[in-house]
Amino acid sequence: MNSASEEAVPASFEPFGDAVRDEMEALTGDHPQDLHTEKLRLGIEEMAPGMVALRRMGDIQALTRSHDVRQFGTDMGMFEGEEGERVGLSGRHVAIPLELDGAEHTKWRKILDPVFTPRKVAVLEPRVRARANELIDVFVDRGEVDAYVEWCEPLPSSIFLSIMGIPQSQLEPFLAFKNAILGGAYDGSTTPEARMAAFETCDTWFAAEFDRRDESVDYGEDLIGWLMTPEIDGRRIDRDELHGICNLLMIAGLDTVAASLSCILARLARHPDERAALLADPAKWPAGIEEMMRFESPVTQGFRHVVADVELPSGTLKSGTNAIVWWAAANVDPEAFEDPLTVDLERSPNPHICFASGWHRCLGSHLARMELRAALDVWHARIPDYRIAEGAELTYSVNPRAPHHLPLVW
Repeated sequence: MNSASEEAVPASFEPFGDAVRDEMEALTGDHPQDLHTEKLRLGIEEMAPGMVALRRMGDIQALTRSHDVRQFGTDMGMFEGEEGERVGLSGRHVAIPLELDGAEHTKWRKILDPVFTPRKVAVLEPRVRARANELIDVFVDRGEVDAYVEWCEPLPSSIFLSIMGIPQSQLEPFLAFKNAILGGAYDGSTTPEARMAAFETCDTWFAAEFDRRDESVDYGEDLIGWLMTPEIDGRRIDRDELHGICNLLMIAGLDTVAASLSCILARLARHPDERAALLADPAKWPAGIEEMMRFESPVTQGFRHVVADVELPSGTLKSGTNAIVWWAAANVDPEAFEDPLTVDLERSPNPHICFASGWHRCLGSHLARMELRAALDVWHARIPDYRIAEGAELTYSVNPRAPHHLPLVW
């Protein structure tokens, strides 16, 4: 990865790249919280004509809970495809339910939410623990590992494939799809052509899988099977909708938990006192994970589009305004948290918005929490004492925030 000063403006910032170019060093460094704290004073920040940034918890909560706000607007949050085409998180398909609003969004959340309830995901915990141990078996005796590459990234991806009913032999191809699609968000290396080729390859794989299940009439007891069998409004989910759901779940399932694991391990490697406190009292892990998620905020920001004037505590957003909402900044807002720049592993309550807020709150938050808790428990049972390799400097991607190389030694 390039150094912070040389790194290209991330793809997710393309609509206002010049406005954040000078902030890249802070956003990719160890302490972006300092930048977020400084920016909180601005309230509604004008980024460009018709474009603002929001950071205060009160403003973001008011915006994301408004009925006059949409998930995306114009090109906000979109990728560049071939010949300047703008495409979403599912390529040329609508990313369901993320890119829907209003009644359509509500309809699809009612269909998908039951798949990700705490009770539903709890049955997957033994699988998470087993896979976490299998991966650790490979490197534990070496005394060193690039934890992101060999553990943080493949672990949640393996679990995701299992939930979807996709063979584990497809792990590397699906990671390649994900990295090609999101790669520009890290270092600007992915061309629009490569990104669209990845979307098309992914579409081809899913289309063949849908065909196979239709022909066999054995849809399977997994997420793809559950999506292919029910009727909605008197019809089955069509192929375009299936692609939109599966592509989005692939990107979400293969990236954000990996980033969260990487951020947490990096923090605990640098703060052995916090690690010791958690190991001395394992009952602290759930609250501790929530607090480290608040402070690190691996999913840093999102986008919203205003379709009618919206009143916020800091002022009015006019209809047609595009907004970047900084979850990471709101999570260190002193109006929402006492002493927000201090990591308090027993913080309660902890109303962070790491999983977003409002109508488009993260569909898989219960699954993510279970994976983090189970995986970190397994790691620390096997490797309780570790540190970052001498001389290593971590560089973080912007969104999701993560060190994509995390050399640890023990």
